[in-house]
Amino acid sequence: MFKYLKNDLPASIVVFFVALPLCLGIALASGAPLFSGLIAGIVGGIVVGALSGSQIGVSGPAAGLAAIVLTAIGALGSYENFLVAVVLGGVIQVIFGVLKAGVIGYYFPSSVIKGMLTGIGIIIILKQIPHFFGYDADPEGDFAFTQVDGENTFSEILNSFKQISLGSTLVAVIGLAILILWEKVLSKKAKIFQLIQGPLVAVVFGIIFYIMFGSTDTFAIKTENLVSVPIPEDASSFLAQFSFPNFEVITRGDVLLTAFTIALVASLETLLCVEATDKLDPQKRVTPTNRELFAQGTGNIISGMIGGLPITQVIVRSSANIQSGGKTKMSAIIHGFFLLISVILIPRLLNKIPLSVLASILLLVGYKLAKPSTFKAMYAAGWKQFVPFIVTIVGIVMTDLLVGIGLGLGVGIVVILYKSYQNSHFLHIEDKSNGVHKIKMTLAEEVTFFNKGAILKELDSLPKDTHLTLDVRKTRYLDNDILEILDDFREKAKQRQIHITLLSERGEVENPDSYIEFFRLRPKTA
Repeated sequence: MFKYLKNDLPASIVVFFVALPLCLGIALASGAPLFSGLIAGIVGGIVVGALSGSQIGVSGPAAGLAAIVLTAIGALGSYENFLVAVVLGGVIQVIFGVLKAGVIGYYFPSSVIKGMLTGIGIIIILKQIPHFFGYDADPEGDFAFTQVDGENTFSEILNSFKQISLGSTLVAVIGLAILILWEKVLSKKAKIFQLIQGPLVAVVFGIIFYIMFGSTDTFAIKTENLVSVPIPEDASSFLAQFSFPNFEVITRGDVLLTAFTIALVASLETLLCVEATDKLDPQKRVTPTNRELFAQGTGNIISGMIGGLPITQVIVRSSANIQSGGKTKMSAIIHGFFLLISVILIPRLLNKIPLSVLASILLLVGYKLAKPSTFKAMYAAGWKQFVPFIVTIVGIVMTDLLVGIGLGLGVGIVVILYKSYQNSHFLHIEDKSNGVHKIKMTLAEEVTFFNKGAILKELDSLPKDTHLTLDVRKTRYLDNDILEILDDFREKAKQRQIHITLLSERGEVENPDSYIEFFRLRPKTA
């Protein structure tokens, strides 16, 4: 775990700066105490990072759960009641892991996963534009299209152009220039520039700028344009920020329903993120999904017990970790300790970081997820890949993560059904001499009820006086619906003078009396 510390330590610093505002923003968007987001980030880094089998995934509070949390806190009556649902949701996730439910993540098409990554990249870019210009009406980490104030993603961007803060914008532009210069030029010049990451330099510049110029009239940076970490006065006030579950409501039906909802949505988001981060991993390591569900469940139990938000593996932090050179889970664990130490020792210093400089970091993360080359590659792969990819992106940007993935998956299933319809059989016309049509129909390896329409269409179009050879030697599965179609066609064939020869692994059979009986007697290996 310590072999790649020279890679993991700089990456953990970048993930820390990305995670800090997101933890606070997601808590704000969820209607929960700000400190609850930090708790979830700390537990997600240290506890889940240690238990997880993912080497590059980073866990913490997820934007995709913000709407569920916001609704649930109001419906359950208090935040303490909601924490019971978080704990129970963690228990359910552990059960999912024991039952080996992690395999679900493997059933999502690659085009949908790539669409999810690209869609999230576009959302990150769109959501950070207002913060880039110092317009922070929308909470950091609120990735939903429609906002609680009636605005949406695009209207917030238009509003930001009307209220540009010169100081915040200048910090963001210089910060972005530092990041690009560091990555494209300086990191290739000397090892010191690889050890000290560009994002750290950009953040330090942002703090220095605020201290020197942030209070002047020309470059004023408002308090709401800065990171806002809760500042405890002493140890007792720090401990007072923790909340604890009210287990008296543990038997309430609405609490149990919320717990199951959290477990289901958090597990699905985690599995999708695992699939996506494994694709981004340069070493192409495969994360054990059942172990991941167990780790996430354990993290949610602990987070809920001490007042934290629900936890999932998060693609924004995970991709930032990968792009910053993180090699092992130590980067996730160290970032959790950075969060813990910073909120205890240096909250006042953290509150001098302009959100605009963090926006510049996230803009670069978003661009790397949504590169134009990705669109070109998916287009070149053909419409069967490109259409689900685009639908997933549009769905995620215009609605939310799970709806977008659901739309992409739905389109992917339609494409599969269409191709299945096309590929159920192969027709070959051998001879038309002497007025007799010789036609050979070769069935695919697997023929199901999805293929009924295509096969019916071909059989009904056969002309009179046809000699049909039906080749099933390579067919390993024939649905009963198809056998019934063949049996029905056998009767029609007699009326239309169509002679049928069945080619199977048992040899040739002329005009079989019953296809259902014939295939029922086939060897099990076939």
